[in-house]
Amino acid sequence: MKFTVRPLFITFAMVSVLSACGDSLNSADANNAKAVALGEKLYAAKCAECHGKNLEGQPEWRSLKEDGTLPAPPHDDSGHTWHHDDQLLFKYTKLGGAGIAPPSFKSAMPAFGADLSDSDIWAVLSYIKSRWSPQAQARQAQLNKQP
Repeated sequence: MKFTVRPLFITFAMVSVLSACGDSLNSADANNAKAVALGEKLYAAKCAECHGKNLEGQPEWRSLKEDGTLPAPPHDDSGHTWHHDDQLLFKYTKLGGAGIAPPSFKSAMPAFGADLSDSDIWAVLSYIKSRWSPQAQARQAQLNKQP
């Protein structure tokens, strides 16, 4: 049996090309450098105005404003973002607060589903998760394992 490198190389090249074409994200991955880099840019453009350049949120984020909404919470360890599983975070970002909150809860969180693709939303969540401490990441990972 004669072994040649060419068929192996062609197979590898095809797999690489197909993988590059299917670059869409379907989960948040703090260890995916490409997703985190894209998410950082998108966060700066779409989220930082309310949630802060450094994910610090708005002051007094636990106290209702005069309009009945809460200020934007921090997305760092001091907030509660890591208390929620990825699917809830994705839906909240895509549909906005009004899209998933009970009717009695007034939310200022806009829906980003028209402005960001699903893959873009996952990239933003990847970036946010990459900024959490290992402890917060581990705790939130447990939530994602629950049925």
